[in-house]
Amino acid sequence: MEVEVVKVWVDDAYVNIETRDGRVMSEKIADYYRLRCATPEQRQHFEYDNMGIHWSELDEDLSYEGFFQSKEADSLPELYAFFKSYPEINVSKLARRMGISQSLMASYVCGVKKPSAERLKEIETAVRALGQELSSASLNIH
Repeated sequence: MEVEVVKVWVDDAYVNIETRDGRVMSEKIADYYRLRCATPEQRQHFEYDNMGIHWSELDEDLSYEGFFQSKEADSLPELYAFFKSYPEINVSKLARRMGISQSLMASYVCGVKKPSAERLKEIETAVRALGQELSSASLNIH
């Protein structure tokens, strides 16, 4: 889906976009852990391009395609549902850790692109490796 966005703005409850053809679409801030926990000022510090919106301070990305997808639980992409269940996992950093682009990972998560079975296994392996590292971490507090 090719979306030409001409305006992006954030209010108290929503991230909003306006397309070249005049459609206005919104995503709830409450649906995104990092945006929900951010200050109103932090939410205003974003950049956008032809793919989506990025908050570098918050390390959050929204793909435009996600604004046009159904939010019904049974229609959510598998990866979207997974990462929404675990908002503590930073999807952008996991992508970097795996050596794939953040925009490709965002496309997988929002359902614009479907990962191959092999790629899905790579993502699962990266998540499990992260979990193993965290379970063996020590704060070394004396």
